[in-house]
Amino acid sequence: MEAKEQDVSLGANKFPERQPLGIAAQSQDDPKDYQEPPPAPLFEPSELTSWSFYRAGIAEFVATFLFLYITVLTVMGVVRADSKCKTVGIQGIAWAFGGMIFALVYCTAGISGGHINPAVTFGLFLARKLSLTRALFYMVMQCLGAICGAGVVKGFEGKTRFGDLKGGANFVAPGYTKGDGLGAEIVGTFILVYTVFSATDAKRSARDSHVPILAPLPIGFAVFLVHLATIPITGTGINPARSLGAAIIFNKDLGWDDHWIFWVGPFIGAALAALYHVVVIRAIPFKSK
Repeated sequence: MEAKEQDVSLGANKFPERQPLGIAAQSQDDPKDYQEPPPAPLFEPSELTSWSFYRAGIAEFVATFLFLYITVLTVMGVVRADSKCKTVGIQGIAWAFGGMIFALVYCTAGISGGHINPAVTFGLFLARKLSLTRALFYMVMQCLGAICGAGVVKGFEGKTRFGDLKGGANFVAPGYTKGDGLGAEIVGTFILVYTVFSATDAKRSARDSHVPILAPLPIGFAVFLVHLATIPITGTGINPARSLGAAIIFNKDLGWDDHWIFWVGPFIGAALAALYHVVVIRAIPFKSK
C-alpha cells in the first residue's frame, strides 16, 4: 500500500499541472514569446508592384460578388412569395447572409483577410491593420463585386420582377425614423467589427491555437444575429458595398432616399469598434497559459 502511494506521489510530481484554466490562465507570470505586430504604414507604394496585392483585391471582388448573388437571390425568393410560410422567411435570409460570410471568410482569409465589407476594411484601417492604399483598393473591389452580383440576380429575375420586388435594396421600413435606422446600422456594424477584432486578435491566436481556425464561425454568426434583429428595421445593411450594389441595380428613389444611412452608420460603428479594440482589447497585457 505504501509503495502504491509512493508511486502516486512520484507521478504527481513528475506531471505537474501546466494548463491553468479561466482566470488562472490570465494571471500567470511567465509571458509567452509574443510581440504585437507593428502598425501598417499609411502608404505602401511597394504594394502596387506586388501580385499578392492584386490577387487579394480579386479575392475581395469574387467574394463580394458571390455574397450579393446568394443573399439578394434569397431575399427575392422570400419577397415574391404570397406567404412567408412558403419560404425560408426572415430566419432563412439571416442564415443566407451569415452562412455566406462564414464560408467566404474561411475561403479568402488566407488571401485577402476576408473582409468582404468596406466597414470591416475601414475599421481594420483605423486600427492600423492595413495601409490606406490597400484599404481603398479593397473597398473599390468590394463595391464592384457587389454591383456585379446584384446585376446577375436582376438578369435572372428580369427587370420588371426585380423592380417590383424592390431589388433587395436597403431602406428604412415604415414606422421607423431615419434615426432608428442609423442607430440600428451603427450598433449592428459595431457588433460585427468588434467580433472581427476579437476573432482575429493576434494575442488570442498566440495563446489559443484553435482561434484562427474558428474565426469565420463567430463572424458569420454575428452577421446572422444582427440580421435577425434589424431586418424589420432597415433590411440590415452593415455592409456599404451590399447596400450600394443593390441600390445601383435597383436604381429607384426607394433605394436612394435613405442610402446615406448605410454608409454613415456602418462607418461610425466600425470606427467605434476600432477605438474599443485599440483602447481596451489591445491594452490588455498578454499572458500565456
